[in-house]
Amino acid sequence: MQQLISQLGIDWHLLLSQAVNFLLLLIILRLFVYRPLLKLMHDRQNRISDGLTKAKMADDRLREIDALGEEKVRAAEMRALKIIQDTENSAKDLEAELLSQVKHREAEAMRDSEAAIKAKEAEAKKEMEREAADLVRRAIAKTVQLAPEQIDNTLIAKAVGEIKKSQ
Repeated sequence: MQQLISQLGIDWHLLLSQAVNFLLLLIILRLFVYRPLLKLMHDRQNRISDGLTKAKMADDRLREIDALGEEKVRAAEMRALKIIQDTENSAKDLEAELLSQVKHREAEAMRDSEAAIKAKEAEAKKEMEREAADLVRRAIAKTVQLAPEQIDNTLIAKAVGEIKKSQ
């Protein structure tokens, strides 16, 4: 075997020293490069997974906030709709109340105007009666040729009463 190694041109001292050098280099690289590099990659992987976890949590929280916002918007829309309905109902009630008040005032105005008309009619009747009495007094005075002071008031009243009946 030694002959085979010497024929190949391999020096076992040199091979052994290179193997030792390679093992030393491997140990040094493992201690100073591989472990820190592995630790750096592990830390980076942890940060990435933490970032993904936090991003997922943020997405979940954002969805919750969106759902809560939509719920608040729906609740606000419902409150606005209720306010509009209440306002419409109040307006209808107010309209009915105002219409009732207008009808009541209109009826009062009609009663007042009817009372005023009746009062004017009564006043006109009294004026007509006075004028009729005066006319009858003058007519009787001319027919009787008496002074108007001497004519009997009962006779005048009787004549006025007959005029009222004839109307």
